[in-house]
Amino acid sequence: MHTPTDEQSHAIDAFRGGHHLVLQAGAGTGKTSTLCLLAASTGRRGRYLAFNKDIANDAAARFPKSVLCKTAHATAYAAIGHRYARRLSSPRQPAWRIGEALGISSPVRIGKHEISHRTLSHTVLRTVTRFCQSADKALADHHVPILRRLGTPDERAQLAHAVMPFARRAWTDLQNPEIGVVRFEHDHYLKMWALTNPKIEADFLFLDEAQDTNPVLEQVFAGQRNHAQLVMVGDSAQAIYGWRGARDVMTGFDATHLTLTRSFRFGPLLAAQANRWLAFTDAPIRLTGTDMVPTTVGPVTCPDAVLCRTNIGAMTEVIRQLEAGRRVALARGGQTLNALALAARDLKDGRRTSHPELVLFDSWGELQDYAEYDPAGRDLQPFVELVDTHGPEAIMTAVNALTDEDKAQVTVSTAHKAKGREWSAVRIADDFLPPPDSDQQDDSGRPIPEPVSDTDARLAYVAVTRARRELDLGGLTWIEDRPAAVDGA
Repeated sequence: MHTPTDEQSHAIDAFRGGHHLVLQAGAGTGKTSTLCLLAASTGRRGRYLAFNKDIANDAAARFPKSVLCKTAHATAYAAIGHRYARRLSSPRQPAWRIGEALGISSPVRIGKHEISHRTLSHTVLRTVTRFCQSADKALADHHVPILRRLGTPDERAQLAHAVMPFARRAWTDLQNPEIGVVRFEHDHYLKMWALTNPKIEADFLFLDEAQDTNPVLEQVFAGQRNHAQLVMVGDSAQAIYGWRGARDVMTGFDATHLTLTRSFRFGPLLAAQANRWLAFTDAPIRLTGTDMVPTTVGPVTCPDAVLCRTNIGAMTEVIRQLEAGRRVALARGGQTLNALALAARDLKDGRRTSHPELVLFDSWGELQDYAEYDPAGRDLQPFVELVDTHGPEAIMTAVNALTDEDKAQVTVSTAHKAKGREWSAVRIADDFLPPPDSDQQDDSGRPIPEPVSDTDARLAYVAVTRARRELDLGGLTWIEDRPAAVDGA
């Protein structure tokens, strides 16, 4: 362990003073090492809640024995989840079969769209999942997910009216620890545990990756305030999972707010790139690099990793790398890409698909028109072009040709799946597109682009900070031609 920085020493002093803390730790700034320092500075009993099992196991090997390191799900399982062990081991089955068991037997007409019983079944199960991720005490209409192409408030209200009776029936079914028709998932017992207002026995509680916390876990964590010292650690600028129910709970948390801004992962040049993106967000930190780490920013011929914005972009990159004769790995496997390819094949063969992104399209031609002419379908255009160029079968063949990461020459990943990881040499893929042009023009009559959105800036920040030694901006090179954001503007 290196000598603590001034920021780390300040955090230790605040922790020993008994303050609740929010520790904003930028990319590569040693947040786990800092938490270990905090834990070692006291003889009290602590608990560490991690984002996933791998992180919890790594922390358990580094923290003193006085700190119990588990995921939130493991904690909930010990309290309640073990009662549902029989249901957790039940075989998987299609959503439409679960829907039929709940009483869904016919399609629903909403406007000009027919919602098939399969789509309705899938939507019911997603509604329950969204409820389980929330801090709400009961199912409500706002838990029903929005289906692509059901855009008006009236259409969404009609969908909720159709979904909610079956969602309530599904939640009632899940309460039975012995038998039931709905497949029991880990998020179900986590929600049940949260609804009991649990008390976690500890003198202090660390919550890691707090910027990605679901409201249900935030509620449990905040509920320990009266008997335990609370420490949130994370990076608000890496809050990129809002689409799956997570939200940044750090910035508004009632506590002493401190920062870790010196990155040990990379040098000053890459820190400057990170700060360029941070300036487009409301994140409370800016990074400094480590002078002894010689990071370069420029073309990289043979990257260790190529980071993409979307699964569709990753699909394109995998095929490109395979065609170049490289051994390719895909972070967390190819199931997502395979599902997209199967959905495309169904549509091209004249069948509807149950894929949640594409359920309301009747044919491949309809999807082509939507991607090309509807502004809301802009993100699907690369997928359509990929399928039209290569065909679904070629995509599935590419997925089958993937290699394990330890044997690969290059790893392809989305930026979301790369979060928490790092590689020596990284290239940013071409699907990080610049913002579209606005209706305004500059003095020369050229269209003025829309500003960089907070969401895009956060994802770009995550992507560029995965590199240790070499960064190729690739699809983000357009930022070099944009005026830098003004902090505080």
